Amino acid sequence: MFQPATIAAETKPEFYRSLANQVRALLGDERDPIANAANLSAYLFMTLPDVNWVGFYFMRDGGLVVGPFQGKPACVRIALGSGVCGTAAERRESILVADVHEFPGHIACDAASRSELVIPLIRNDKIIGVLDLDSPSPARFDRDDQAGLEQIAAIYLDTIQAAAT
Repeated sequence: MFQPATIAAETKPEFYRSLANQVRALLGDERDPIANAANLSAYLFMTLPDVNWVGFYFMRDGGLVVGPFQGKPACVRIALGSGVCGTAAERRESILVADVHEFPGHIACDAASRSELVIPLIRNDKIIGVLDLDSPSPARFDRDDQAGLEQIAAIYLDTIQAAAT
């Protein structure tokens, strides 16, 4: 049984290195993408300060469909190229938004959200979904958060990659 440890770090890169170790232990040998997305979204929600939504959207029928998450009920379907999630999926690159009200076409699932970080999930050169994090604080996420959470997304992808091979 996974037992989370308190992460004591002086810098964000140190925090994310410790968080990555915890995520590896949490996901362990489990290979199911939904089970791992559920546990990962719950763990990130309880560990990261100042977030109000953490979760996954997965590609289904040419668009994104909500997967496991923590936070208020979410938009169920997002078209490619729409909002921050759809744009990150279409571009196949992470998007860091300091103020979602300034992002053209932002989809407001939770009116309290002010900043957002979306990381595309790419497996075998194919977009399979995104990891989405929202905060009620403007400019909550920075490049250190982006780099750290891209590493966390890579760990998630490694677990499900092993299931596909």
